[in-house]
Amino acid sequence: MSLLQRTIKKIYPQDSDFRDLAKERLDTLALPHWSLGDLMDLSMDLAGMTRSIKPPVARKAIVTMAGDHGVVAEGVSKFPQEVTSQMVYNFVNGGAGINALARQAGAEVVVVDMGIAADLNELVDQGKIINKKVGLGTDNIAKGPAMSLAMATRSVESGIDIAYALGERIDIFGTGDMGIGNTTPSTAIAAIITGKPIEELTGRGTGLDDEQFAHKQEVIKEILNRNKPDPKNGLDILSKVGGFEIGGIAGLIIGAAAQRKPVLVDGFISSAGALIACVIEPFVRDYIICAHRSMEPGHRAMQEKLGCKPLLDLNLRLGEGTGAALAMNLVEAAVAVLTEVATFEEAAVAGADK
Repeated sequence: MSLLQRTIKKIYPQDSDFRDLAKERLDTLALPHWSLGDLMDLSMDLAGMTRSIKPPVARKAIVTMAGDHGVVAEGVSKFPQEVTSQMVYNFVNGGAGINALARQAGAEVVVVDMGIAADLNELVDQGKIINKKVGLGTDNIAKGPAMSLAMATRSVESGIDIAYALGERIDIFGTGDMGIGNTTPSTAIAAIITGKPIEELTGRGTGLDDEQFAHKQEVIKEILNRNKPDPKNGLDILSKVGGFEIGGIAGLIIGAAAQRKPVLVDGFISSAGALIACVIEPFVRDYIICAHRSMEPGHRAMQEKLGCKPLLDLNLRLGEGTGAALAMNLVEAAVAVLTEVATFEEAAVAGADK
């Protein structure tokens, strides 16, 4: 049995008994009933995920998966491919957006080379990034499949490996991404799994003008016509139109769910990984928290398919895990509500008349 198969067998829905215990306490807190709204819903989710009415969330990590995409040859991005590896150096030097926001949230940043088209062994040898390289970037999905089925499986299982390795010392995961051109495969994945039209899902990525934007939509249509993935087979979708870092994100989510640990899904690319994970094993949905709603137009459709309401809507479009880092503050707030707010009885406060 493969690592993926073994891991899937460990995934169960949230525990209803712990959800009920959390609700019983939340119902009696010394405040108007459910007046902290979505935070209280999140408290219940965290109790169900972790099997605890004191959910552990103090030890946090953003796992930023990086990989390159052959489809950049089609002119779908304003930035050249070498920016992927350049940004990885920025991550390890602590100067990126994710570094600042992770520091603020008290989270560590773990950078993984899933398939960057450059030699980063120097950073691997220094222990600054994790090497899970599946290949030197995917093939051009406008011309054929992104990768073989074996490579797709390897990318997912690499994400599972990371989740298990970190799980010994991490309570909650955040997903992140880096990869020039990755909104194109993510849009293709969204179209396949949500069934929505390309025009409704495609965004401008790093800032395409009108002509480039129209060209990007045509490229995505060609990608789908040429590759024809099976919408019910997550690995087939990943192998035909995905990316190595998207597979790594899917694996991280699957590995987190197997350990009953919450995972904050960041933006558009991370949501593509979450969709792949949910096609592979639908029960992983019970461990996903959608951190925020991106400016990418397709993100709403992805989150609706996941059945997940985002915690934040701040017009973010950076990726890297930045939205997940921001949302970690809200996760800690939800736990504080559940564990620190007194009940009417504990506070000796008269409750509302029934």
